Amino acid sequence: MTPAASKTHLLLENVTWADYQTLLKGFGDRPQLRSCYLEGTLEIMAASPEHEAIKKNIARLIELYALEKDIRLFSCGSTTVRREAKSRGVEPDESYCIDSRKAIPDLAIEVLITNDGIDKLEIYKGLNVREVWVWKNKGFSLYRMRVFTEGYEVIRRSTLFPDLDPNTLAKYVNPEREPQMLQAFRQEICREAADNLE
Repeated sequence: MTPAASKTHLLLENVTWADYQTLLKGFGDRPQLRSCYLEGTLEIMAASPEHEAIKKNIARLIELYALEKDIRLFSCGSTTVRREAKSRGVEPDESYCIDSRKAIPDLAIEVLITNDGIDKLEIYKGLNVREVWVWKNKGFSLYRMRVFTEGYEVIRRSTLFPDLDPNTLAKYVNPEREPQMLQAFRQEICREAADNLE
């Protein structure tokens, strides 16, 4: 294993799948450590308090939206998603299944505070995750798995949440004012529902 380190993450090359599995077992009692694996490259990251606050804020907003809109949402959290045949594994910041629980989530959310070493879209592509939402620079970039060609395409709206404007959602991501933002977001959802009834 060849290491390359920074303050927030460690990048290891030439890591076997067996080594990756062993390291995952060792992380069991260290939830602040996250990892992703792509074809022999392993990245280990330490989650910052800022990162954790933002990801939890986003999760609460999405879960509130699903509840208010009666969407059957199953949370998978940061559970490790992996496929040995594709030599890929990742712990999403948050992840969800729509309509029923599945081995692979329909939606993965990634919060990027710093530039990561491994291209996580490459990992998600091999895992067949339908949509990936990336939070960076106070906004969302949405990616949908292409149907006929390999890889992701950038989309303006989610196909899983077609009525949810990602720019509107982004306005309410503010961990410093999380309770107020959740309340304001709920009021906006209710206001939109009332407007649609008229």
